[in-house]
Amino acid sequence: MNIQNNLNIIKQSLPEQVTLVAVSKTKPVSDLMEAYNAGQRIFGENKIQEMAEKHEQMPKDITWHMIGHVQRNKVKYMAPFVSLIHGVESFKLLKEINKQAIKHDRVIDCLLQIKIAEEDSKFGMSTQEASDILQSEDFSTLKNINITGVMGMATFTDNQLQIKKEFKLLKTVFEELKLLNSKNCNLKTISMGMSGDYKLAIDCGSTMVRIGSSIFGARNYN
Repeated sequence: MNIQNNLNIIKQSLPEQVTLVAVSKTKPVSDLMEAYNAGQRIFGENKIQEMAEKHEQMPKDITWHMIGHVQRNKVKYMAPFVSLIHGVESFKLLKEINKQAIKHDRVIDCLLQIKIAEEDSKFGMSTQEASDILQSEDFSTLKNINITGVMGMATFTDNQLQIKKEFKLLKTVFEELKLLNSKNCNLKTISMGMSGDYKLAIDCGSTMVRIGSSIFGARNYN
């Protein structure tokens, strides 16, 4: 398993406007350092505690992305350092992120997680909910967050047409939300696509891909 090789192959396949988030969840710091030494600086974790521990141990020029489901009571542990939170799916969570960001005198970038998959298991808000939040009076008072885009996860299926339809939906939602021109918003990121479907996601307009197993090998859930 050569992490450096894997990284280089993927980076060569990405258009220059697409950002690579190396999904390092469950992987040891030694693996992350291999990717770091090969030039990777953006890492994505799905558990806040694990991300905080790795942040402590690793070089400080790393940009940490929280890509998993966020529990509100744990936001405080990542507020001092997290660079981008992908999975924001409620106004309550935005309020909590804003509150913790104020304590550290930071503005934290967030993506609204839109439910594009047909599966019930996927988290996210509807297009209407996202639109309502961005236009609400309450939202405009949150000065310590910045919504920089949207994130979505396609259905876990081999049906490429379905995945493509869901990715295109996210791109459409992004364009619609952009038209709202709302405060605390600077929409530029569409985070979609993982190891199995990132090329299709890029074809559908993704600007940020989250790739784990193609870089680090299969996940270890022991």
